[in-house]
Amino acid sequence: MKIFIKIVSGAAGFIFLLLLVLFILGGGFMKRSYLEPWNKNYASKDTDPRVRLTAAGMLAANNHNMQPWKVKLDKQDPMVFYLYADSLRTTKEVDPLYRQMMITQGTFLEYVRVAGEKEGFHAEIDIFPEGEYEEDDILSSMVKKPVAKVTLSPVKPEESPLYNGMYLADTNRGNYTMEAPDSSQISRFLKLPDQDRLSIKLYTEKADLDKIGNYVMESAKIEAGVTRVMDESNAIFRANEKEKNKYRWGYSVEGQGASGFKRVLLQGLITMFPSINEGKGASENFIHYTKTAVDHTAAYAVITTSGNTRTDQVLSGMLYSRMILTGHSLGLAMQPLSQVLEEYPEMKQPYDDFRNDYAGQGQSVQMLLRIGKPETSAPNSMRRDVMSFIME
Repeated sequence: MKIFIKIVSGAAGFIFLLLLVLFILGGGFMKRSYLEPWNKNYASKDTDPRVRLTAAGMLAANNHNMQPWKVKLDKQDPMVFYLYADSLRTTKEVDPLYRQMMITQGTFLEYVRVAGEKEGFHAEIDIFPEGEYEEDDILSSMVKKPVAKVTLSPVKPEESPLYNGMYLADTNRGNYTMEAPDSSQISRFLKLPDQDRLSIKLYTEKADLDKIGNYVMESAKIEAGVTRVMDESNAIFRANEKEKNKYRWGYSVEGQGASGFKRVLLQGLITMFPSINEGKGASENFIHYTKTAVDHTAAYAVITTSGNTRTDQVLSGMLYSRMILTGHSLGLAMQPLSQVLEEYPEMKQPYDDFRNDYAGQGQSVQMLLRIGKPETSAPNSMRRDVMSFIME
Protein backbone atom coordinates (compact mmCIF):
# COMPACT_ATOMS: atom_id res chain seq x y z
CA MET A 1 0.00 0.00 0.00
CA LYS A 2 2.80 2.43 0.91
CA ILE A 3 4.51 1.74 -2.43
CA PHE A 4 1.25 2.35 -4.28
CA ILE A 5 0.74 5.68 -2.47
CA LYS A 6 4.28 6.74 -3.33
CA ILE A 7 3.69 5.88 -6.99
CA VAL A 8 0.41 7.80 -7.06
CA SER A 9 2.00 10.73 -5.24
CA GLY A 10 4.91 10.71 -7.65
CA ALA A 11 2.59 10.65 -10.66
CA ALA A 12 0.43 13.42 -9.23
CA GLY A 13 3.49 15.51 -8.49
CA PHE A 14 4.79 15.05 -12.03
CA ILE A 15 1.43 16.02 -13.53
CA PHE A 16 1.23 19.08 -11.30
CA LEU A 17 4.77 20.11 -12.27
CA LEU A 18 3.99 19.60 -15.96
CA LEU A 19 0.82 21.70 -15.71
CA LEU A 20 2.73 24.41 -13.88
CA VAL A 21 5.42 24.49 -16.57
CA LEU A 22 2.79 24.70 -19.31
CA PHE A 23 0.97 27.42 -17.39
CA ILE A 24 4.16 29.49 -17.10
CA LEU A 25 5.16 28.94 -20.74
CA GLY A 26 1.67 29.90 -21.85
CA GLY A 27 1.88 33.15 -19.94
CA GLY A 28 -0.65 32.36 -17.24
CA PHE A 29 0.81 34.93 -14.86
CA MET A 30 1.13 37.73 -17.41
CA LYS A 31 -1.11 40.77 -17.77
CA ARG A 32 -3.06 40.73 -21.04
CA SER A 33 -2.40 44.26 -22.29
CA TYR A 34 -3.69 43.38 -25.74
CA LEU A 35 -7.25 43.26 -24.36
CA GLU A 36 -7.21 46.76 -22.87
CA PRO A 37 -8.84 48.36 -25.97
CA TRP A 38 -11.99 46.31 -25.32
CA ASN A 39 -12.67 48.33 -22.16
CA LYS A 40 -15.34 50.97 -22.85
CA ASN A 41 -13.30 53.52 -20.90
CA TYR A 42 -10.08 52.73 -22.77
CA ALA A 43 -9.87 56.02 -24.69
CA SER A 44 -12.49 58.03 -22.81
CA LYS A 45 -9.93 60.43 -21.33
CA ASP A 46 -8.58 61.49 -24.72
CA THR A 47 -9.89 64.97 -25.49
CA ASP A 48 -9.86 64.44 -29.26
CA PRO A 49 -13.10 62.76 -30.39
CA ARG A 50 -11.33 61.47 -33.51
CA VAL A 51 -8.97 59.41 -31.36
CA ARG A 52 -11.86 58.10 -29.28
CA LEU A 53 -13.75 57.05 -32.41
CA THR A 54 -10.62 55.42 -33.82
CA ALA A 55 -10.46 53.37 -30.62
CA ALA A 56 -14.00 52.19 -31.35
CA GLY A 57 -13.37 51.53 -35.04
CA MET A 58 -10.33 49.34 -34.39
CA LEU A 59 -12.55 46.82 -32.57
CA ALA A 60 -14.22 45.93 -35.86
CA ALA A 61 -13.87 42.62 -37.67
CA ASN A 62 -10.85 42.56 -39.98
CA ASN A 63 -9.09 40.16 -42.29
CA HIS A 64 -6.71 37.81 -40.44
CA ASN A 65 -6.78 40.28 -37.52
CA MET A 66 -4.20 42.33 -39.37
CA GLN A 67 -5.91 45.58 -38.26
CA PRO A 68 -4.82 47.26 -41.52
CA TRP A 69 -5.98 50.79 -40.73
CA LYS A 70 -4.22 54.13 -40.56
CA VAL A 71 -5.87 57.36 -39.43
CA LYS A 72 -4.69 60.83 -40.38
CA LEU A 73 -6.03 63.68 -38.24
CA ASP A 74 -6.72 66.88 -40.20
CA LYS A 75 -4.44 69.57 -38.73
CA GLN A 76 -6.69 72.45 -39.81
CA ASP A 77 -10.08 71.02 -38.88
CA PRO A 78 -10.37 69.22 -35.51
CA MET A 79 -13.57 67.52 -36.66
CA VAL A 80 -12.10 65.81 -39.73
CA PHE A 81 -9.97 62.70 -40.12
CA TYR A 82 -9.03 60.38 -42.95
CA LEU A 83 -8.91 56.60 -43.05
CA TYR A 84 -6.14 54.94 -45.07
CA ALA A 85 -5.56 51.26 -45.78
CA ASP A 86 -2.24 50.18 -44.30
CA SER A 87 -0.34 48.79 -47.29
CA LEU A 88 2.18 47.12 -44.99
CA ARG A 89 -0.53 44.90 -43.48
CA THR A 90 -1.76 42.99 -46.51
CA THR A 91 -2.23 39.23 -46.76
CA LYS A 92 -1.14 38.85 -50.34
CA GLU A 93 -1.41 35.05 -50.53
CA VAL A 94 -5.07 34.70 -49.52
CA ASP A 95 -6.09 38.17 -50.67
CA PRO A 96 -4.01 38.95 -53.76
CA LEU A 97 -6.62 41.36 -55.16
CA TYR A 98 -7.03 43.16 -51.81
CA ARG A 99 -10.80 42.66 -51.70
CA GLN A 100 -10.79 41.52 -48.06
CA MET A 101 -8.55 44.48 -47.30
CA MET A 102 -11.19 46.87 -48.62
CA ILE A 103 -14.04 45.13 -46.81
CA THR A 104 -12.03 45.60 -43.62
CA GLN A 105 -11.93 49.35 -44.22
CA GLY A 106 -15.71 49.34 -44.27
CA THR A 107 -16.08 47.41 -41.03
CA PHE A 108 -14.00 50.10 -39.28
CA LEU A 109 -16.09 52.95 -40.70
CA GLU A 110 -19.39 51.47 -39.52
CA TYR A 111 -18.09 51.08 -35.97
CA VAL A 112 -17.00 54.72 -36.09
CA ARG A 113 -20.48 55.73 -37.21
CA VAL A 114 -22.21 53.78 -34.42
CA ALA A 115 -19.79 55.04 -31.75
CA GLY A 116 -20.30 58.57 -33.01
CA GLU A 117 -24.03 58.38 -32.35
CA LYS A 118 -23.34 57.36 -28.77
CA GLU A 119 -20.80 60.15 -28.26
CA GLY A 120 -22.97 62.84 -29.85
CA PHE A 121 -21.42 63.12 -33.31
CA HIS A 122 -22.85 62.52 -36.73
CA ALA A 123 -20.11 60.97 -38.84
CA GLU A 124 -20.39 61.97 -42.49
CA ILE A 125 -18.41 59.38 -44.42
CA ASP A 126 -17.14 60.27 -47.89
CA ILE A 127 -15.70 57.14 -49.49
CA PHE A 128 -12.64 57.63 -51.70
CA PRO A 129 -12.81 61.44 -51.62
CA GLU A 130 -9.80 61.66 -53.94
CA GLY A 131 -11.01 58.90 -56.25
CA GLU A 132 -10.52 55.15 -56.20
CA TYR A 133 -7.10 53.52 -56.37
CA GLU A 134 -4.92 53.23 -59.44
CA GLU A 135 -5.19 49.46 -59.87
CA ASP A 136 -1.92 49.08 -61.76
CA ASP A 137 -0.03 50.45 -58.75
CA ILE A 138 -2.47 49.78 -55.95
CA LEU A 139 -0.08 49.56 -53.00
CA SER A 140 1.37 52.98 -53.76
CA SER A 141 -2.16 54.23 -54.28
CA MET A 142 -3.13 53.01 -50.81
CA VAL A 143 -0.39 55.22 -49.38
CA LYS A 144 -1.49 58.28 -51.34
CA LYS A 145 -5.28 58.08 -51.39
CA PRO A 146 -7.56 57.86 -48.36
CA VAL A 147 -10.30 55.27 -48.25
CA ALA A 148 -12.60 57.77 -46.58
CA LYS A 149 -12.90 61.27 -45.24
CA VAL A 150 -14.86 61.40 -41.99
CA THR A 151 -16.39 64.70 -40.92
CA LEU A 152 -17.91 64.95 -37.45
CA SER A 153 -20.73 67.30 -36.52
CA PRO A 154 -22.20 67.62 -33.02
CA VAL A 155 -25.66 66.13 -32.48
CA LYS A 156 -27.66 64.98 -29.49
CA PRO A 157 -26.16 61.72 -28.15
CA GLU A 158 -28.35 58.69 -28.82
CA GLU A 159 -28.46 55.31 -27.12
CA SER A 160 -27.86 53.11 -30.14
CA PRO A 161 -29.05 49.50 -29.70
CA LEU A 162 -25.93 48.49 -31.61
CA TYR A 163 -23.35 50.26 -29.45
CA ASN A 164 -22.83 47.64 -26.73
CA GLY A 165 -22.28 44.97 -29.37
CA MET A 166 -19.04 46.64 -30.43
CA TYR A 167 -17.41 45.43 -27.22
CA LEU A 168 -18.27 41.79 -27.87
CA ALA A 169 -16.14 39.50 -30.01
CA ASP A 170 -16.94 40.15 -33.66
CA THR A 171 -16.40 36.51 -34.62
CA ASN A 172 -17.52 33.33 -32.87
CA ARG A 173 -15.92 30.19 -34.32
CA GLY A 174 -17.56 27.87 -31.82
CA ASN A 175 -20.61 25.65 -32.15
CA TYR A 176 -24.00 27.16 -32.89
CA THR A 177 -27.29 25.53 -31.96
CA MET A 178 -29.16 23.89 -34.82
CA GLU A 179 -31.97 26.42 -34.47
CA ALA A 180 -32.04 28.76 -37.45
CA PRO A 181 -32.86 32.47 -37.05
CA ASP A 182 -36.61 32.99 -36.97
CA SER A 183 -38.59 35.02 -39.51
CA SER A 184 -38.46 38.24 -37.50
CA GLN A 185 -34.68 37.98 -37.11
CA ILE A 186 -34.24 37.22 -40.80
CA SER A 187 -36.40 40.23 -41.61
CA ARG A 188 -34.14 42.45 -39.50
CA PHE A 189 -31.08 41.34 -41.45
CA LEU A 190 -32.72 41.69 -44.85
CA LYS A 191 -33.58 45.34 -44.09
CA LEU A 192 -29.98 46.29 -43.27
CA PRO A 193 -28.70 47.13 -46.79
CA ASP A 194 -28.99 50.89 -47.21
CA GLN A 195 -28.26 51.04 -50.92
CA ASP A 196 -29.65 49.21 -53.94
CA ARG A 197 -26.18 48.00 -54.86
CA LEU A 198 -26.04 45.89 -51.64
CA SER A 199 -28.02 42.79 -50.75
CA ILE A 200 -28.14 40.06 -48.11
CA LYS A 201 -29.44 36.55 -48.61
CA LEU A 202 -29.97 34.01 -45.83
CA TYR A 203 -30.11 30.24 -46.37
CA THR A 204 -31.69 27.87 -43.88
CA GLU A 205 -33.05 25.03 -46.03
CA LYS A 206 -31.24 21.70 -45.71
CA ALA A 207 -30.40 21.56 -49.41
CA ASP A 208 -28.59 24.88 -49.20
CA LEU A 209 -26.95 24.03 -45.89
CA ASP A 210 -25.55 20.85 -47.42
CA LYS A 211 -24.49 22.54 -50.63
CA ILE A 212 -22.82 25.53 -48.97
CA GLY A 213 -21.26 23.26 -46.36
CA ASN A 214 -19.71 21.22 -49.16
CA TYR A 215 -18.29 24.39 -50.70
CA VAL A 216 -16.85 25.39 -47.33
CA MET A 217 -15.18 22.03 -46.80
CA GLU A 218 -13.88 21.78 -50.37
CA SER A 219 -12.29 25.23 -50.16
CA ALA A 220 -10.87 24.55 -46.68
CA LYS A 221 -9.16 21.39 -47.94
CA ILE A 222 -7.75 23.28 -50.92
CA GLU A 223 -6.38 26.04 -48.68
CA ALA A 224 -4.95 23.52 -46.23
CA GLY A 225 -2.99 22.02 -49.10
CA VAL A 226 -1.48 25.27 -50.38
CA THR A 227 1.75 25.67 -48.45
CA ARG A 228 2.34 29.34 -49.13
CA VAL A 229 -1.16 30.22 -47.90
CA MET A 230 -0.83 28.19 -44.72
CA ASP A 231 2.64 29.60 -44.11
CA GLU A 232 1.22 33.12 -44.34
CA SER A 233 -1.28 32.33 -41.59
CA ASN A 234 1.24 30.45 -39.46
CA ALA A 235 3.62 33.42 -39.61
CA ILE A 236 1.14 35.61 -37.73
CA PHE A 237 0.17 33.02 -35.12
CA ARG A 238 0.93 34.18 -31.56
CA ALA A 239 1.67 31.17 -29.42
CA ASN A 240 1.51 32.66 -25.92
CA GLU A 241 0.74 35.75 -23.84
CA LYS A 242 4.22 37.21 -24.29
CA GLU A 243 3.86 37.15 -28.07
CA LYS A 244 0.31 38.48 -27.95
CA ASN A 245 1.36 41.40 -25.78
CA LYS A 246 4.30 42.12 -28.07
CA TYR A 247 2.49 42.03 -31.42
CA ARG A 248 -1.21 42.50 -30.52
CA TRP A 249 -2.40 41.42 -33.96
CA GLY A 250 -2.68 38.15 -35.87
CA TYR A 251 -4.02 34.76 -34.76
CA SER A 252 -4.03 32.98 -31.42
CA VAL A 253 -5.61 29.94 -29.79
CA GLU A 254 -8.70 32.00 -28.93
CA GLY A 255 -9.58 31.62 -32.60
CA GLN A 256 -9.77 27.88 -31.99
CA GLY A 257 -12.28 28.39 -29.20
CA ALA A 258 -9.83 28.06 -26.30
CA SER A 259 -10.43 30.18 -23.20
CA GLY A 260 -9.62 30.28 -19.51
CA PHE A 261 -7.25 27.66 -18.08
CA LYS A 262 -7.49 25.60 -21.27
CA ARG A 263 -6.23 28.58 -23.28
CA VAL A 264 -3.11 28.98 -21.15
CA LEU A 265 -2.28 25.26 -21.12
CA LEU A 266 -2.75 24.99 -24.89
CA GLN A 267 -0.48 27.98 -25.35
CA GLY A 268 2.12 26.37 -23.13
CA LEU A 269 1.91 23.15 -25.13
CA ILE A 270 2.30 24.97 -28.45
CA THR A 271 5.20 27.00 -27.05
CA MET A 272 6.92 23.77 -25.95
CA PHE A 273 6.09 21.89 -29.16
CA PRO A 274 5.62 24.45 -32.00
CA SER A 275 5.16 21.71 -34.61
CA ILE A 276 1.69 21.06 -33.19
CA ASN A 277 0.48 24.19 -34.94
CA GLU A 278 2.75 24.16 -37.98
CA GLY A 279 2.87 22.34 -41.29
CA LYS A 280 0.71 19.23 -41.47
CA GLY A 281 -0.52 19.78 -37.92
CA ALA A 282 -1.83 23.25 -38.75
CA SER A 283 -3.55 21.99 -41.90
CA GLU A 284 -5.23 19.14 -40.05
CA ASN A 285 -6.37 21.47 -37.27
CA PHE A 286 -7.78 23.90 -39.80
CA ILE A 287 -9.83 21.21 -41.56
CA HIS A 288 -11.02 19.78 -38.24
CA TYR A 289 -12.24 23.12 -36.90
CA THR A 290 -13.92 23.94 -40.21
CA LYS A 291 -15.75 20.61 -40.24
CA THR A 292 -16.93 21.13 -36.66
CA ALA A 293 -18.23 24.60 -37.58
CA VAL A 294 -20.10 23.30 -40.62
CA ASP A 295 -21.67 20.51 -38.58
CA HIS A 296 -22.99 23.07 -36.08
CA THR A 297 -24.51 25.61 -38.45
CA ALA A 298 -28.21 26.07 -39.18
CA ALA A 299 -27.96 29.18 -41.36
CA TYR A 300 -25.61 30.83 -43.82
CA ALA A 301 -25.68 34.38 -45.13
CA VAL A 302 -24.23 35.91 -48.27
CA ILE A 303 -23.51 39.58 -48.96
CA THR A 304 -23.52 40.52 -52.64
CA THR A 305 -23.00 43.74 -54.56
CA SER A 306 -24.18 44.75 -58.01
CA GLY A 307 -20.60 45.55 -58.97
CA ASN A 308 -17.14 44.91 -57.60
CA THR A 309 -15.58 48.35 -57.32
CA ARG A 310 -13.45 49.33 -54.37
CA THR A 311 -16.40 51.40 -53.17
CA ASP A 312 -18.66 48.33 -53.38
CA GLN A 313 -16.18 46.41 -51.26
CA VAL A 314 -15.97 49.12 -48.60
CA LEU A 315 -19.76 49.41 -48.47
CA SER A 316 -20.11 45.65 -48.05
CA GLY A 317 -17.77 45.88 -45.05
CA MET A 318 -19.96 48.55 -43.49
CA LEU A 319 -22.97 46.31 -44.06
CA TYR A 320 -21.18 43.37 -42.48
CA SER A 321 -20.51 45.39 -39.34
CA ARG A 322 -24.22 46.26 -39.17
CA MET A 323 -24.97 42.56 -39.45
CA ILE A 324 -22.58 41.71 -36.61
CA LEU A 325 -23.94 44.38 -34.30
CA THR A 326 -27.55 43.57 -35.15
CA GLY A 327 -26.78 39.92 -34.53
CA HIS A 328 -25.40 40.73 -31.08
CA SER A 329 -28.61 42.58 -30.24
CA LEU A 330 -30.55 39.45 -31.19
CA GLY A 331 -28.30 37.02 -29.33
CA LEU A 332 -26.78 35.70 -32.56
CA ALA A 333 -23.15 35.27 -33.59
CA MET A 334 -21.33 35.12 -36.91
CA GLN A 335 -18.21 33.74 -38.51
CA PRO A 336 -16.93 34.57 -42.00
CA LEU A 337 -16.08 31.55 -44.16
CA SER A 338 -13.86 33.33 -46.61
CA GLN A 339 -11.88 30.50 -48.19
CA VAL A 340 -14.22 29.83 -51.12
CA LEU A 341 -14.16 33.54 -51.98
CA GLU A 342 -10.39 33.89 -52.00
CA GLU A 343 -8.94 34.74 -55.37
CA TYR A 344 -5.71 32.82 -55.76
CA PRO A 345 -5.29 30.30 -58.63
CA GLU A 346 -5.93 27.07 -56.71
CA MET A 347 -9.30 28.38 -55.51
CA LYS A 348 -10.57 29.54 -58.89
CA GLN A 349 -12.91 26.64 -59.66
CA PRO A 350 -14.88 26.57 -56.39
CA TYR A 351 -14.90 30.38 -56.39
CA ASP A 352 -16.46 30.48 -59.87
CA ASP A 353 -18.93 27.72 -59.03
CA PHE A 354 -20.03 29.38 -55.80
CA ARG A 355 -20.50 32.72 -57.50
CA ASN A 356 -22.59 31.10 -60.23
CA ASP A 357 -24.79 29.39 -57.62
CA TYR A 358 -25.20 32.22 -55.12
CA ALA A 359 -24.88 35.51 -56.97
CA GLY A 360 -27.18 36.88 -59.61
CA GLN A 361 -25.97 37.78 -63.06
CA GLY A 362 -23.43 40.58 -62.89
CA GLN A 363 -23.25 40.43 -59.09
CA SER A 364 -20.25 39.76 -56.91
CA VAL A 365 -20.19 37.77 -53.68
CA GLN A 366 -18.35 39.82 -51.10
CA MET A 367 -18.89 37.67 -48.01
CA LEU A 368 -20.09 34.23 -46.96
CA LEU A 369 -20.74 33.66 -43.27
CA ARG A 370 -22.39 31.28 -40.86
CA ILE A 371 -24.88 32.72 -38.43
CA GLY A 372 -26.67 31.34 -35.42
CA LYS A 373 -27.13 31.20 -31.67
CA PRO A 374 -23.75 30.36 -30.11
CA GLU A 375 -23.48 27.62 -27.51
CA THR A 376 -20.77 29.62 -25.70
CA SER A 377 -19.53 33.19 -25.87
CA ALA A 378 -16.33 33.94 -27.78
CA PRO A 379 -13.22 35.56 -26.28
CA ASN A 380 -12.09 38.93 -27.59
CA SER A 381 -9.06 38.96 -29.84
CA MET A 382 -5.88 41.02 -29.74
CA ARG A 383 -5.96 44.74 -30.50
CA ARG A 384 -3.11 47.20 -30.87
CA ASP A 385 -2.83 50.44 -28.94
CA VAL A 386 -4.99 53.17 -30.48
CA MET A 387 -2.09 55.57 -30.99
CA SER A 388 -0.35 53.02 -33.24
CA PHE A 389 -3.07 53.72 -35.83
CA ILE A 390 -2.58 57.51 -35.84
CA MET A 391 -0.33 58.80 -38.60
CA GLU A 392 2.23 61.50 -37.86
